[in-house]
Amino acid sequence: QVMLVESGGGSVQAGASLRLSCAASGRTFSRYAMGWFRQAPGKEREFVAAISSWSGGSTYYADSVKGRFTISRDNAKNTVYLQMNSLKPEDTAVYYCTAGPGLGYRSYEYTDWGQGTQVTVSS
Repeated sequence: QVMLVESGGGSVQAGASLRLSCAASGRTFSRYAMGWFRQAPGKEREFVAAISSWSGGSTYYADSVKGRFTISRDNAKNTVYLQMNSLKPEDTAVYYCTAGPGLGYRSYEYTDWGQGTQVTVSS
């Protein structure tokens, strides 16, 4: 099990950038694939991005964020990042960090979740 704490959310104007961080506890961080999901009010949680267990490993993005968001990880710091550029109002949501045994885009493929961080993008 790994405990996850997100940070870096906030309120920005459309077109701005934010970088989310997710700090993980435990010595087994490097064994986990990591992902970001988001949930907007009244909507289901949706996949955003994922990265395989090793730093610089395979990445996977939702079509809605491809080319604008970048996921990365630093296994030495037990941290995964989500760099979000060219933000749009439709990116407004609570963003959740998650860990799991393998790279995937479905929420049930992940076993541990953070509490979430709010991102609000105004037009």
